[in-house]
Amino acid sequence: MNVIRRRGWEIPERLATPAHLVFNRRAFLAGGASAMALLPRAAAAQRVEDLAKLADPTADLYPAKRNEKYVLDRPITDEKINDHYNNFYEFNSSKEVSEQAQLLPIRPWTVKIDGLVEKPFEIGIDDLIRKMTLEERTCRHRCVEGWSMAIAWTGFPLARLVDFAKPLGSAKFVRMETFTNPKVAPGERMTWFPWPYVEGLTMAEATNDLAFMATGAYGHAMSKQHGAPLRLAVPWKYGFKSIKSIVRFSFVEQRPKGYWEALQSSEYGFWANVNPAVPHPRWSQATEEVIGTGERRPTLIFNGYGDYVAGLYKGLENERLWA
Repeated sequence: MNVIRRRGWEIPERLATPAHLVFNRRAFLAGGASAMALLPRAAAAQRVEDLAKLADPTADLYPAKRNEKYVLDRPITDEKINDHYNNFYEFNSSKEVSEQAQLLPIRPWTVKIDGLVEKPFEIGIDDLIRKMTLEERTCRHRCVEGWSMAIAWTGFPLARLVDFAKPLGSAKFVRMETFTNPKVAPGERMTWFPWPYVEGLTMAEATNDLAFMATGAYGHAMSKQHGAPLRLAVPWKYGFKSIKSIVRFSFVEQRPKGYWEALQSSEYGFWANVNPAVPHPRWSQATEEVIGTGERRPTLIFNGYGDYVAGLYKGLENERLWA
């Protein structure tokens, strides 16, 4: 008779980790869905919630109530498509940046407010977000490359941040700057690019109802490839005016030179408003491809938001407003 003597360190086979999880340890350690399946349903749900709070202490603010003032003429672009089709030159110049972007640490994250303000200061991103009332907005976006998306952002109007900063009357522009961390962002090691990434808006543009600071998308906190933890969304402008992962807002008197203008001023200017009648030097802007559908649509002046923003540019006919 074969007598099996159990040792103190042995466990029953029914408690052993399944082989498919052992050989996919990265997903298991990341707390993926497969690993969560091992826990009772209530415990798994709590674990997901705890991990979300650890990654983003403001996770409980999502989803936010949708502002129904902003409606679309097309469906929202599928999140899976959006997650894998976006520009973020700090990581690379292709559209697939989602994997590399996960290396960016977004907590702690400090935002600096300086320049022509009553008192310069710094504030942690979570404190800043909780000082603002979040809302969800659906917006169209048009890339200067000729493609478009529709996205459900969560965030707050940039005008609220302007009020919070208390700028002086002499401030005419808002200069925004993104992070600099070449250890995790390989694009920033390319010294021929004008790092850090900078964009600017006039005070009138920054306080327009449409100018939006996004902290989330698709009902949850912002994904890193979309520009976590704080990015700009200005839907009447070409997409290169949508700075990501912002660390600094400076209120200035002189017009700032943006990243793309510094890189190639003959093709990209300060204003960057959408106009189908003004081609890019190398291609037409008359139509756009709606990403994920294959459909081409006529491009709309100001990307269809003329009722909100056309008045901002009266008297600026001699400026290069369109690219």
